[in-house]
Amino acid sequence: MSLKSKSNTITVLIHILIWVVFGLLLFFYQPLTWNVDFPYQFWIKQTITFFLLVAGYYFNNKVLVPRFLLHDRTGVYLVAVVAVIIVFLLLNQWADDVLHMHEHMEAIFHKKHTTPKPKGRGGWDIFGTIIIALVLGIGTSITAIQKWQGDIKLRADLEQEKISSELSFLKAQINPHFFFNTLNNIYSLTYINAETSRKALHQLSRMMRYVLYDTQHGTALLSQEVAFIKDYISLMELRLTEKVTVTFNAPAQLSDVAIAPMLLLPFVENAFKHGISAVLPSTILINIDQHADQLELHVQNGIYKDDNAATEENKGIGLTNTIRRLDLLYPGKYKLDINEDAATNTYTVHLTLNLQ
Repeated sequence: MSLKSKSNTITVLIHILIWVVFGLLLFFYQPLTWNVDFPYQFWIKQTITFFLLVAGYYFNNKVLVPRFLLHDRTGVYLVAVVAVIIVFLLLNQWADDVLHMHEHMEAIFHKKHTTPKPKGRGGWDIFGTIIIALVLGIGTSITAIQKWQGDIKLRADLEQEKISSELSFLKAQINPHFFFNTLNNIYSLTYINAETSRKALHQLSRMMRYVLYDTQHGTALLSQEVAFIKDYISLMELRLTEKVTVTFNAPAQLSDVAIAPMLLLPFVENAFKHGISAVLPSTILINIDQHADQLELHVQNGIYKDDNAATEENKGIGLTNTIRRLDLLYPGKYKLDINEDAATNTYTVHLTLNLQ
């Protein structure tokens, strides 16, 4: 059953419950408490009263509350409610007169002197006033609560839509960012080894199929992401010299859980982009660990500024967008420590992510 159908079912049940309660009150309270036989006119009158209450309830819910109260026209609404109460009392009095209820009730009172009269002094229908006011009050409360809940749901839906749009935008930025950076690396490789560059292009095409088609549902398996990272590292190693040492450690057996795709790559990509020197020995360390539903990523590399690289201040677009994605997808479920140590010339990223 859909959420909307479930909500409609609950609303119908609430309405049925309300009218069952008022029906019991109108039709059975007096016969059970007075312990007398009522004429058939009594049942006709109570039926008329019941349908008048139903009409007043839905007129208030469907017309008065939406048109006046929910549009901040409280004064007009109160006047309209008073008018509904007066119309109800007049029609109720008309039904009494037509059915000669006064004479029938007087006959009952003569038989049972201890029974209190249903009307107050001056002929004002106190019981009728109370019950119509109660029905209108309950109806107004239910409608106002439903409107309030609807507004909350609407705001939540709009916020979720905003988040989804932002996530799509961030992912759309990350994918081309990864793609063009990798193509740039392969382009450099063509000057060194054409055969190796062709192999790299084939591997890149396989990776891009995963990026474009296998991650369209918004999540991927952890094993797929780790395999993707492994392929990326392998692709990057094609252009590295012997002066660069890359160490990649991942659990041999992963417990597959869902993860946002392309979430780990920017941290690894950043290490290859800024952690390799053209002349000095360089080291990149990448560790992925899993403890139940908790994932840990540790990336450490040297710091070698590349004046020709098109980078943002301190962080690339990939890192900036990834941090934003973490905020949106895993609020309160991740811890990210980024440390740039000038003394040891090392850049360290430690991400702890709860995937439960």
